[in-house]
Amino acid sequence: MKHIAIFASGTGSNAQKILAHFQRSQEVQVGLIVSNKPQAGVLKFANEYSVPILLLEKERFLKGDGYVPELQAAGIDWIILAGFLWKIPATLIKHWEKRIINIHPALLPNYGGKGMYGQAVHLAVLAASEKETGITIHYVDEHYDHGATIFQATCPVLSSDTPESLANRIHALEHLHYPLVIEKEILSPSV
Repeated sequence: MKHIAIFASGTGSNAQKILAHFQRSQEVQVGLIVSNKPQAGVLKFANEYSVPILLLEKERFLKGDGYVPELQAAGIDWIILAGFLWKIPATLIKHWEKRIINIHPALLPNYGGKGMYGQAVHLAVLAASEKETGITIHYVDEHYDHGATIFQATCPVLSSDTPESLANRIHALEHLHYPLVIEKEILSPSV
């Protein structure tokens, strides 16, 4: 059995899809929900699915031990980022090298980097008059939105799109693909 920790800062719609996907799995279990916000909506899903919660303090996470002892004590094999807004510190990358996965609401390498999350991404895509956008699922390294790409899926950008309408199509892609790609990566024989 592989145990994953889901890191999320917000409402947790991707986390909820991942929790639902692995709820009855005999091979992958969500062992921990990790958040940097005590009021994050994702914590509601942790309670609904009876998953333990770890709340992070910024200084310790970014400049201390990165909560490695707690993650190890929980038996965490993989870290899954689902709308987590802090940069992952080197100590976590070292302990879970090639076992931290993130999802980004654009086709990287475009529209990534510091500050490029949520509506900022969709506004930038629309401002550039792109005809296509999508999602990128990738490994996490020391740089924002930089690690090796695992999977991309696309959708059209319509002339009538607003940041909200585009975000809705991107969320649909995320919810459809992210749990399946996570499962495939975790259970891949090469890992």
